[in-house]
Amino acid sequence: MCGRFAMDKETDDMIQEFVAEGGDFRNWRPSYNISPTDQIPVFLESKRKDEPSVRRLELARWSLVPSWSKELKTKVPTFNARAETAAEKPMFKASVASRRAIVPAIGYYEWQTDPVTKKKTPYFIHARDGELLGFAGLYAWWADPALERDDPERWHLTATILTSDAVQTLADIHDRNPVPLPRELWDHWVDPTVVGDQALLDEAVRAALPVAGDLVFDRVGPVTGDGPELIRPLPDDA
Repeated sequence: MCGRFAMDKETDDMIQEFVAEGGDFRNWRPSYNISPTDQIPVFLESKRKDEPSVRRLELARWSLVPSWSKELKTKVPTFNARAETAAEKPMFKASVASRRAIVPAIGYYEWQTDPVTKKKTPYFIHARDGELLGFAGLYAWWADPALERDDPERWHLTATILTSDAVQTLADIHDRNPVPLPRELWDHWVDPTVVGDQALLDEAVRAALPVAGDLVFDRVGPVTGDGPELIRPLPDDA
């Protein structure tokens, strides 16, 4: 799973990184401790009828809420979606088909549980060279039925991060990991004209294997508060 991650890029950096148009980033602040339901940046591409597609960065609520939900919360956690089943789940099926996104991150946290003591040790998992990661994600727009159609507060962009079985190098920490797509697949993944199905999800998981397999992990201190100290590796004797 991926229940906490870090993203220290500024909006201008991300727009250049994705060669995208700007979005509504009034509330975005780089963070080293992003939790479910927090606002996260997402890279997406949308298209209206015969108009050219538009690629942009937007802020989304991290926990996907499908359009048919009656409220902005779900009975089960939706900040992650299993790549093995997302294409058939009512919660995610429509998003798999045409609303796919890239969630940028500099890394994510995972907790290794000691089988005897049950003590949980936090690790920060990131690219070996410090490169930006692009997690395969899904998005959905949710409209608040209590507000008028022309109310700008009515629409909420929500998103989730896909996960798969952990690669061998990370399996001792946790049995799941997010799906970090290689850059050459980013454009294909977000293309709204590509109809998404289980085959596309399987393709994404396969393509992500070399990226995930090359991730490195550092033991870190308690993941509380916010700041670059959260991702600072602890010395071996700490």
